[in-house]
Amino acid sequence: MSRWKGLPEELDPRVRQLVVRLRRVKDHSGLSLRRLAAKTGYSTSSWERYLAGRSLPPREAVEAMARLGGDDPTRLLALHEVAAEAWGTVAVHRGPPTGPGTDTPRPHGRALRVTLIAGSVALVLAVAAAVLLAVRLTDGEGEAAAAPLAPSASTSAPGSPTQSERPRYTCRAERIDGRWYAGNSRTGKAVLAEGHAGPEVAEAQCLLREADLAPGAVDGIFGPHTKRAVKELQKRSGLVVDGIIGPHTWKALRE
Repeated sequence: MSRWKGLPEELDPRVRQLVVRLRRVKDHSGLSLRRLAAKTGYSTSSWERYLAGRSLPPREAVEAMARLGGDDPTRLLALHEVAAEAWGTVAVHRGPPTGPGTDTPRPHGRALRVTLIAGSVALVLAVAAAVLLAVRLTDGEGEAAAAPLAPSASTSAPGSPTQSERPRYTCRAERIDGRWYAGNSRTGKAVLAEGHAGPEVAEAQCLLREADLAPGAVDGIFGPHTKRAVKELQKRSGLVVDGIIGPHTWKALRE
């Protein structure tokens, strides 16, 4: 078992989770950094940066690590997607070294566009979640922590969305082809984590309720209560308990 150095304190928790998982897979494989570099095509110095949290590994490197360590590539790639959202904006501006004399493969134009889009989506989701939370707070402490109530008669700041303008989600659970659906989204692959918002989150919240768990209000916002309920479901289903909804957790929710 390798004796790893501590990761930087300022490292985003979503990136930290990916790095810790990669370290475990590397230990399980029994490969040295030199042999890992020879088998994956990424240099020893690149893997040193990836496993120290100083650089985000490419998707292909994560998939190669999973294959060599006998780990589930779907689960590792789901963690990589979440980590890429956290890393995306900084990585776009900073960019990895490329070209002759460096040990990082030159990124293709498509990969750069994907990174730009991922960073933009993450920013939009974060802003949307902040706006929804701010609106909930301004509605007063008497609002019930469940589905949105009828429009409030109280006045609100000019230009701010009223309660009737906010998304309303309902749970209409039905079983189709052996799987549960709640009427908000039919996804089985969307990767969701704390801070995300939208109909996919509402779908997960409805299904968590159907599983007799307590995700809080079905408001489409992935908050602490929803994360706690996801972890309980993962523990119950024998999955990795990380509070992140990926393909395996969706499968458990819809069974």
